[in-house]
Amino acid sequence: MSEGVDTVGMDTPPRLAVDRLLDDPETRIIVCCGAGGVGKTTTAAALGVRAAGRGRKAVVLTIDPARRLAQSMGIDSLDNTPRKVATVGAGDGELHAMMLDMKRTFDEIVEAHADGERARAILANPFYQSLSAGFAGTQEYMAMEKLGQLRARDDWDLIIVDTPPSRSALDFLDAPKRLGSFLDGKFIRVLMAPAKVGGRAGMKFLNVGMSMMTGTLSKLMGASLLKDVQTFVAAMDTMFGGFRTRADATFRLLQAPGTAFLVVAAPEPDALREAAYFVERLAAERMPLAGLVLNRVHGSGADQLSAERALAAAENLEEGGIVDQESGKAGLRDSGAEPTESAHPTETARTANPPETGSPGTEGDTAVVDWITAGLLRLHAERMQVIAREQRTRDRFTSLHPEVAVAEVAALPGDVHDLAGLRAIGERLAAGVPAGA
Repeated sequence: MSEGVDTVGMDTPPRLAVDRLLDDPETRIIVCCGAGGVGKTTTAAALGVRAAGRGRKAVVLTIDPARRLAQSMGIDSLDNTPRKVATVGAGDGELHAMMLDMKRTFDEIVEAHADGERARAILANPFYQSLSAGFAGTQEYMAMEKLGQLRARDDWDLIIVDTPPSRSALDFLDAPKRLGSFLDGKFIRVLMAPAKVGGRAGMKFLNVGMSMMTGTLSKLMGASLLKDVQTFVAAMDTMFGGFRTRADATFRLLQAPGTAFLVVAAPEPDALREAAYFVERLAAERMPLAGLVLNRVHGSGADQLSAERALAAAENLEEGGIVDQESGKAGLRDSGAEPTESAHPTETARTANPPETGSPGTEGDTAVVDWITAGLLRLHAERMQVIAREQRTRDRFTSLHPEVAVAEVAALPGDVHDLAGLRAIGERLAAGVPAGA
């Protein structure tokens, strides 16, 4: 049996033991991944709060544009430097948090690997500024770059990563390779060639071999952009190999023992379909999957009352309320409307205003009680239908991946906006089952 997993019956998936995962000193990196909008950021923050509360020295790296993490942790703002969150840890436990600034991370790489004059030339280059601010794959590459930096510093015994809100969760694994390949690829090498060949030989090469290609590229890219790219390439010449090397090193770090992936999803078809793809991809890349966190799961403390029985009881109350009222017009007095022959009594009761009450103990009071009870029964029926739909969706995922441990997190009545809310999420993560289930 693997760490962080509790086995249960054959008909249900193994339960993800979150506290066991957090307490294991061999666990150094936890990566929260999944589709957008499923609660990755909240999950990462809650894991950090709980880990620090259990004595770990943790840092949460988020790539969340909404900046909700800083607000939840009571910090004015997060930036590219880890900041300590006060009053979280027990004993030696500490929590730090940071938000990836991809451009600043790229700038730090340039400043660390180029001399002062060359670094200034690169940072001022228009093509570099566009590349570092929004080139496809830059955010994912810099997230892995920052992860590698944090791990190398060894200041924390647990790093929790909230992956970028990409179009696809798979981009987190693919984009760094794509950007590394681009920066170390044939196109860049061709553009570097004139700078690498000096003197007359270089001029001859440029005039004979490059003039045709340069003219074509000028038409495609524009002469100004091509010049910026060539200037950028010449200045970055000594750094290109390092991008690919660091990306490969961080990729190997994600495969190593001590790293655990948590796939985060909601009990919805699209989110779990994405989660299934990610589980399969992690297995193909030999990356360690700890389990699935299923967020916003609904439960009920009265699940012994089925939706069908609740609806039947509501209809009985509504029909009985109409029959028992004088003139058979209960619930229609406020509107003044007369029932028509085509109106179904149950439909009328569903849309009517609450019946008027008389003196205490009158039939009017009973009618109001019945009307409220019928409404509550219908709400319960709707909740049970939601629970059944979520269960079917989860069962489809489980049938495809029965080996994946699952922690179900109960839906909260509102958004998480403070440390107390993050602690509540952490408790639900540790319990692994929705409230009332």
